[in-house]
Amino acid sequence: MTPITTTAQLQAFCDRIAGDPFIAVDTEFMRESTYWPKLCLVQVAGPSDSAVIDPLADDMDLAPLLALLGDPGIEKVFHAARQDVEIFNNLGVMPRPLFDTQIAGMAAGFGEQIAYDALVRQMLKIELDKSSRFTDWARRPLSQAQLDYALADVTHLAALYPTLRDRLASSGRLAWVQEEMAQVTDPANYDTDPENAWRRLKPRKHSAKYLAVFRAVAAWRERTAQTRDQPRGRIIKDEVIDEIANQAPTDADGLNRLRSLQKGFAGSRFGPELIEAIRTALKDPEGYAPRIERNGGPPNPASGAIVELLKVLLKARAEEAGVASKLIATVADLEKIANDDHADTGALHGWRREAFGEDALKLKRGELALVLDGTRVRVVEVRRAPRAAAD
Repeated sequence: MTPITTTAQLQAFCDRIAGDPFIAVDTEFMRESTYWPKLCLVQVAGPSDSAVIDPLADDMDLAPLLALLGDPGIEKVFHAARQDVEIFNNLGVMPRPLFDTQIAGMAAGFGEQIAYDALVRQMLKIELDKSSRFTDWARRPLSQAQLDYALADVTHLAALYPTLRDRLASSGRLAWVQEEMAQVTDPANYDTDPENAWRRLKPRKHSAKYLAVFRAVAAWRERTAQTRDQPRGRIIKDEVIDEIANQAPTDADGLNRLRSLQKGFAGSRFGPELIEAIRTALKDPEGYAPRIERNGGPPNPASGAIVELLKVLLKARAEEAGVASKLIATVADLEKIANDDHADTGALHGWRREAFGEDALKLKRGELALVLDGTRVRVVEVRRAPRAAAD
C-alpha cells in the first residue's frame, strides 16, 4: 500500500468513494510545540475503498478531500473526533453529518470514553498492533508498517460503524448520539478569535476591573501564541492570567512583583505588549469586561451534600440505562443543578432530562430517596403522609 501524494490521485480516490453512504476518517498530526496543529496524514476508508493521504507531499491540494468532508449526503465517522474536527474546521470545512464512535460507545454501554483499540477488541475481536503509536508522523519517508498502522485505524472503524449504529438505533439511542454530534460540530467550540479566548478559562471574580484585565490578558496570549505558532502555555500559563487580573499591573515594576511570572518577563519582548494590553482594558473596564451570567441566586449552603447525593443518583440511573454516566452529566452539571433548578445545563434538557435531570430535581424536592439494597442503590419514590386537617 502506497500513500496518495498528488492532487490528481486524491481526486480520483474521492471520485471513487463519493457515492458511499459513509466514510471513516482519522488524522495524524503534531502540535506539541505549535499553536496550530500540523496535519501529517489523513486516513479515509469507506465500504468501497480506503487510502492514506499525505498532506505534506509537494504536489498536494486537499480541496477534493475537503469537498468530500463537506458533502451532506455522506456520514463522516470518527473516533474521539474533536481534535480531528478542529483541524478540518481550521482548513475551512466542518465535517457534517458526523458520527463519533467514542460517544456512541458510551451510549451503547461500552464505558466512559472508551479507547479505539478497546472498542475494536470488544466489537470485532481484533487486537490492534500498537507498535507505531508514537511515530513522528512528520518524518518522511514513512515505513510500510507505519502506513499499515495508520490505515488500520479507519478500516476497522469502517467495519464496526454499521453494527454500532444499528445497535443504537434498535435501542432507541441513536437520537441521543445525534444530539451530541450537534455539539461536536458546533463551530463555537473551535473559535480562535483572541477576544473570546477567556471563555475557555475560569474567571474567579466578577468585578469589571478583574474581568476586563482577565479578558485582555487572555486575548493577548492567544494572539501572541497564534502569531508565533507556539502553545499557549509557553507564552504564559493559565494560572498566571488570574494573578495578573487580580493585581492589574500597569508598569514593569508591577509585572516584576508577580510571583507566577518568570524572572525577567517584564524586560522581555512580551512585557511591554502585555502592559499595553492591560492599560487599554483599564481605560474602560465596564465596557470591555465580558458579561458573565451568574446562576440563579446565592449558592445553596447545602450544595455540597446535594452534589454528593446527585452523584449517587447519576451512577444508579446510568447503570440502569447501561450508559456511561459522563455522557449524561458531569460534576459541573451536578453543581449547577444543586444550586439552581433552572440551571442552563444539558442535564436538564432533551433525553438527559428524561434519563436523569427530572429525577435529580425530584431528589432535591424530597420526592425521591436513595436506598441501599445489599450492594445496589435503588431509587424509590417518597410517599408523603397527607397533612392533618386543621381543627
